[in-house]
Amino acid sequence: MNALHRESVVIDGLIISKWDRSVFEDMRRAGLTAANCTVSVWEGFAQTVDNIAAMKQLIRQNEDLLTLVRDAADIRRAKAEGRIGIILGFQNGHAFEDRLGNIEAFADMGVRVVQLCYNTQNLIGTGCYERDGGLSGYGREVIAEMNRVGIMVDLSHVGAKTSEEAILASTRPVCYSHCLPSGLKAHPRNKSDEQLRFIAERGGFVGVTMFPPFLKRGIDATVDDYVEAIDYVSAIVGEDNVGIGTDFTQGYGQPFFDWLTHDKGRHRRLTDFGPIQNPAGIRSIGELPNLTDAMRRAGWSDIRIRKAIGENWLRVFGEVWNR
Repeated sequence: MNALHRESVVIDGLIISKWDRSVFEDMRRAGLTAANCTVSVWEGFAQTVDNIAAMKQLIRQNEDLLTLVRDAADIRRAKAEGRIGIILGFQNGHAFEDRLGNIEAFADMGVRVVQLCYNTQNLIGTGCYERDGGLSGYGREVIAEMNRVGIMVDLSHVGAKTSEEAILASTRPVCYSHCLPSGLKAHPRNKSDEQLRFIAERGGFVGVTMFPPFLKRGIDATVDDYVEAIDYVSAIVGEDNVGIGTDFTQGYGQPFFDWLTHDKGRHRRLTDFGPIQNPAGIRSIGELPNLTDAMRRAGWSDIRIRKAIGENWLRVFGEVWNR
């Protein structure tokens, strides 16, 4: 690990790995300061509470490595203590069910990032794989409540119309925590130049993923292709409004992806990702320092690297979480 990476605040905008000590040890090898860790996708309220309790138990059992993040100061403290800050995040608002009061309850439990929809329609709005009807009336109330309690609105898997309306409705910065540009590869999950520009011009933030089905060269991609994607997005949104959101799925096999990509209608399949293999040079979380090396090879300045690998996320999280 080079000195720049070791000394920097390093924040991953999204990891959805199979949580256990081996993953946390790899996160330490990665030099991570903090990560948005998914604890709910399709689960309802009760099961999500169980997931949060299980994650908090893991944090206690691995307190030499981990600490819970509730505000930006906790991320700075994690860096000072040499631990990894765990940010509790959802990839679907499904767990809110139809009760606005559940949002504050989850905020009190420590949830700090929630994606409104996961690929498909829910009570809030529409995902990216379905005809997009935009935000529901309830969805507007959800965003207002998330703004009030300091939960960041994530739009990564959300449809274009619902995303646009959410960006306009929110009084706090929103994000695409993990996306790629359709300018490099056309895919329903990727964001157009116009979508990227729209969120940035309204104070939003973009985390760039390296999930192989969405990269230009797919499973043949390398860490340098990941840097190319971050550079492409940065040119549109500005170097102060871009970060990383790797979407590592470490520890999971095909049944997990089958579960992720189901839909209504007795688990109708929405999409098939095909083979999953992370870019060469950054196959596992522990290889994340190779990203900093690749950014240097691409001619990035140290200041720009520090912002992209963590400082930008730290700033925008602080803007959202300050209640």
